[in-house]
Amino acid sequence: MNWKKLGKIYNFKPIDNYLLSHASNPLAIHLKDDIYRIFFSGRDKYNKSSVGYVDIDILKQKVIEECKEVVFKYGGKDSFYSHGVSIGNMYQVINKNYIQFMAWQIRDGGHWRGDIGRLKLNDDFTSLTLDPKKIYIGCDDEDEVSLSYSWVIEDEGIYKMWYGSTINWSSENGEMIHVIKYATSIDGKNWKKHGLAIPYEVGVAQAFSRPTVIKDKQGYHMWFSYRSGNGTKYRIGYAHSLDGISWSREKESGIDVSKSGWDSEMICYPFVFDHKEKRYMLYNGNDYGKSGFGLAVLEGS
Repeated sequence: MNWKKLGKIYNFKPIDNYLLSHASNPLAIHLKDDIYRIFFSGRDKYNKSSVGYVDIDILKQKVIEECKEVVFKYGGKDSFYSHGVSIGNMYQVINKNYIQFMAWQIRDGGHWRGDIGRLKLNDDFTSLTLDPKKIYIGCDDEDEVSLSYSWVIEDEGIYKMWYGSTINWSSENGEMIHVIKYATSIDGKNWKKHGLAIPYEVGVAQAFSRPTVIKDKQGYHMWFSYRSGNGTKYRIGYAHSLDGISWSREKESGIDVSKSGWDSEMICYPFVFDHKEKRYMLYNGNDYGKSGFGLAVLEGS
């Protein structure tokens, strides 16, 4: 497996006071032909994230249109998403389009924590509505500390979700242990949690985020961000599964940082999708996508 980088296809410039920097967590939705609407999480001067979008011709790697203002803002000071919205992927339940998100919050000067919220993507494929208006998936006996990015697919008659969960804020090497877990749902609303999905190893791969999952004839493929805990910034990892339950984390993902430039320090937040018999990856580079996002294509796809 080898990914060929096609370059940074969206060079972010300030849009409004809510979207002053970053185009993190790119989420591609096919509009027509080769054009995708790519939602992203941008930040304001307080480093709080909200949602914007840009339309891009994937084959020409050309920006077609950009939002004129933020499309969904972080919440008020007492809300569960008071400090930011980091988006996952889109999925359908009874012909309605939903996007789950990591809801950031900081209370009384303490450590940040996350819950999972859900947005409904309206029929205009532009506006987003909080649905429900409260925490969608929160901490419980299975996930006691904090939650993060989720990825949902409808498969084999059920909904399957992979999501992030914090086990500990700090391990023996000072890095948090934040893993990817698995859950299923019959109705796309109520979820049963099944515990750890991707094996982790302290000092090798212990801080995971933003899974992206594709199923094909070879089984299930997952790409994700991870940190090792040795001071190295985010890299993109890969795991494979035949059943979507038992996963093998591979040593190589086929994509790494560049020797110089916008993605030379880190690569993170992958979003993998298929278009015209080719497999593509959107991803962020240095400083969590401060300058925009890039595109790569899987060679041989």
